[in-house]
Amino acid sequence: MLNKGNKVQQLANNTLRFKWFLIKNLPLGFWVGLKLLKVDTNETIVSVPFKYLNKNPFHSMYFSVLSMAAELSTGVIGMAAIYDTKKPVSMLLLTMETEFVKKAKTKIFFTCTEGEKIIDTVNKSIENNRGEIIKVSSVGYDTNHNLVAKFKFTWTFKPKQIQQH
Repeated sequence: MLNKGNKVQQLANNTLRFKWFLIKNLPLGFWVGLKLLKVDTNETIVSVPFKYLNKNPFHSMYFSVLSMAAELSTGVIGMAAIYDTKKPVSMLLLTMETEFVKKAKTKIFFTCTEGEKIIDTVNKSIENNRGEIIKVSSVGYDTNHNLVAKFKFTWTFKPKQIQQH
């Protein structure tokens, strides 16, 4: 469960703050038009528009743009969980598996519904004071509700060792 007033959840509710976050931390996300539509314990939704900057020579959305949106839909809940901990935790993307089902020719919406599993993994890494690995999914649908792509991301979460001087 995310704490009430979680900073990452607040980003989802404030378009200007999220744009500033992207400019500062994920500038390509800003330029391709990523939008964080929802972040809660159960579900995260990220959208990306079909526009000139995002298209490939085959008149569909470039795979890297789709990957960026899908990754954000899984990674943002990990970020939210880390913000709620008292101990600093590092997170790292380990692997990505993808299945492209249909050409992306409209705005695409990526959804991850494994937030509780991610939060539990972050908490477990802190409890055990060791790295934990989790594989989570994100699915992308177009504006006509057609499945466009399926992604699986493997994330690692590890408490940072605080150095004493």
